[in-house]
Amino acid sequence: MIPIPEPLKAEAHRWADLSRWERAELGRALRSLGLTYGEIMELIPVPKGTLAGWCKDMRLQPQQIAAIRTRRPPGVRSGIPVDTQRARREAVAAIRRSGLEEAAGLIGDSFWAAGTALYWAEGGKTKRVLALANTDAAALRLFVGWVDRYLMPSADLVLALHLHEGNDEPRARLHWADQLGLIDPDFHKTYIKPRGTGHRNNRLPHGVCRVTVRRSADAWIRAMAWVEALARQFASPRPTTILAPGR
Repeated sequence: MIPIPEPLKAEAHRWADLSRWERAELGRALRSLGLTYGEIMELIPVPKGTLAGWCKDMRLQPQQIAAIRTRRPPGVRSGIPVDTQRARREAVAAIRRSGLEEAAGLIGDSFWAAGTALYWAEGGKTKRVLALANTDAAALRLFVGWVDRYLMPSADLVLALHLHEGNDEPRARLHWADQLGLIDPDFHKTYIKPRGTGHRNNRLPHGVCRVTVRRSADAWIRAMAWVEALARQFASPRPTTILAPGR
């Protein structure tokens, strides 16, 4: 690997204390040295999608590209494994194994356990993206805090609302941003349920809010491994008691 200047090493060691802007600057500085995304990810715990977003306008110099080729392992072309599907399957399996191992050390952490149980009950499980929808702001705050502490610090969040016709959408957006402590968050297009389609009498004034974590596929795999570990620990089937005839 290319030698890393000491100031950048020091910043990498302070990763947990860096702001979102400082993390992005560090990622770009490491990329400017001519490091591949994989090499940068060995130094700082950043998802590849986030890193690619930080560096999307950067272009490596020809000599840097040539140097990358000399460092590239056999069977790799343009920095991407030839069998990308196999490589991805192996990466997913490694993340899952790592998640199961981590869970053994986290099982006694009440915050981790509460967040994992919440995600087990309410979180998205089909699209490989961390997401949770709820009418309870406290549950969503728990989800956001759990993601920030254990999975993706300073994650890129986007909200989406599910309202009934007649709800005040601007007011609902302000409500959820305030409840989640987010300043000017991004919102997907709001779904508004029209009248005559099971319109509820006790209509929620602020609707349902869904919080999605962008570029969270790897974190989702890890979270689902944690759910599996929690289920093994606390939700295994009870032994069946066989009663004698007549009892």
